[in-house]
Amino acid sequence: MNLNINGKKEVTYDAIVIGSGISGGYAAMELCLKGYRTLVLERGRMVKHGEYPTANMDTWDLENRNMVSAEEKALHYFKQSRLSWWVNQDNKHWINKDDEYPYDEVERFDWIRGHHVGGRSIMWGRHCYRWSDIDFEANLKDGIAIDWPIRYKDIEPWYDYVEKFVGVSGQKEGLKQVPDGQFLKPFPLNCAEQHFREAVGKVYPHRVVTPGRVANLSEYNPENHKGLRSQCLSRDRCWRGCPYGAYFSSLSGTLAVAAETGNLTIQADSIVTEIVFNTQTGKADSVRIKDANTGEESEFFARIIFCNASTIGSTSILLNSRSETFPDGLGNSSGELGHNMMDHHYGMGARGTLPGMEDTYYKGRRPGGFYIPRFRNIDEETRRTDYIRGFGYQGQASRGPNAPAGVIGADLKEVIFTPGEYGIGMTCFGEMLPYHDNKMFLNFDKTDKHGMPTIVFDAKLRENEAKLRVDGVTCAEEMLEAAGCKDITSWNQETAPGACIHEMGTARMGRDPRTSVLNKWNQMHEVPNVFITDGSCMTSSGTQNPSITYMALTARAVDYADRQIKAGSL
Repeated sequence: MNLNINGKKEVTYDAIVIGSGISGGYAAMELCLKGYRTLVLERGRMVKHGEYPTANMDTWDLENRNMVSAEEKALHYFKQSRLSWWVNQDNKHWINKDDEYPYDEVERFDWIRGHHVGGRSIMWGRHCYRWSDIDFEANLKDGIAIDWPIRYKDIEPWYDYVEKFVGVSGQKEGLKQVPDGQFLKPFPLNCAEQHFREAVGKVYPHRVVTPGRVANLSEYNPENHKGLRSQCLSRDRCWRGCPYGAYFSSLSGTLAVAAETGNLTIQADSIVTEIVFNTQTGKADSVRIKDANTGEESEFFARIIFCNASTIGSTSILLNSRSETFPDGLGNSSGELGHNMMDHHYGMGARGTLPGMEDTYYKGRRPGGFYIPRFRNIDEETRRTDYIRGFGYQGQASRGPNAPAGVIGADLKEVIFTPGEYGIGMTCFGEMLPYHDNKMFLNFDKTDKHGMPTIVFDAKLRENEAKLRVDGVTCAEEMLEAAGCKDITSWNQETAPGACIHEMGTARMGRDPRTSVLNKWNQMHEVPNVFITDGSCMTSSGTQNPSITYMALTARAVDYADRQIKAGSL
């Protein structure tokens, strides 16, 4: 007879991290570097750095010229393909099939996600922009929702810390709305974009066209960029996965460094069903999981737990973690868990052709184009009376092929090798306010194939967003006109929340446990050994791509947790 007398000991760790994406990977690395035996639970399949099936394929190597058939979309991607650009042959292996991972909608929600080690850090757009006190003070000044419990000074050193590791290329501009950071050299603007920058700056001094600040290594410094990384080759195939580790991802960066410490254990195919609360200690004891393939249930124990399963994933776990103490979800006495859902919204912008510069061209590709930071409602001079908050733009200029309409045969062969005119296009990204009524919740009466309750979304854009969008389109047209563009066209096709893949806010930070889920350290008010540092912690959405802020908050929270443990307070 064999007795396992070390049963609980074998499933006990110093720390558990739920999720392996942008913030989960960072939590794992910081914990492991501080000496904590850390278990990372990932509900999706195992992926190791370099296992990127389409990374070295050319367009002609891909089926159907990289397009997914209408039949396949209708069968497997009927919700995600509502975004016409999203599901392709080169990235579909990173994308969940809608028929396998269903969700319900009161209001349309475009939930973009993939289940695998590394999460969306493999697929992200890599733009990295700091927040400023314009963002952290906005709710208080506007009388919207609740005040952030932190300010820029609280997170500034952590931006410095993570930017050095991540590697953010960019150009210092001295703008108060997007503070400068620890930049590598920028991927430069091409000649048309430089002309655009100068022309816009002359007419609209508050509007700055700058190289996009992206997490691609324009320079490689092994002392800072640890893990499995190297310099960017500007292949512009980033969302396939980069075999060179030239852009930041969990696989090439944080998880690789964590593994080197010997303190990391990753368990894939592990669906977290709940975090178990101990009424006697007032803390969480363990995390229960279900094997995604076999359905076998297991339980793992730890002193501290970091929940980084994404805004929707983390909040779903918390809502499903019901007990006598927390019948509405772990740490949810405030009732705010699941509410205040935000995303950025886009589907608005403009493009035009730029005459001249026929004798110029550019070489190769880049991992990003230009960025125009927010210039509305940043001070009294730029204040609007019709809406609050603001928007920014991402875009680029390029020369397409010269293929005039109606030209065929030998004539087409003659002209097609001559570049066409420069074109400039930009997409506007707007801020969404934290409305309490924008929410997600669980339908416990309808379960998926794993027995998990169905996630339901009920969130939409409202009046402030609609007014903001009109101005965002107008400003785009104005800037193209200032640059001398012709044939300007614009669009304002309202997107549903989720489409920008920046969902946030469902377990927000705040000072008061009666109106928030987390304190200023990303620590649950009511369950002090549980931390949440993914997008669910956000109190407002800003206009900037949020991932670098998640990472800074994560590093800060791990440092705090470590200090509390060493002081005997946690």
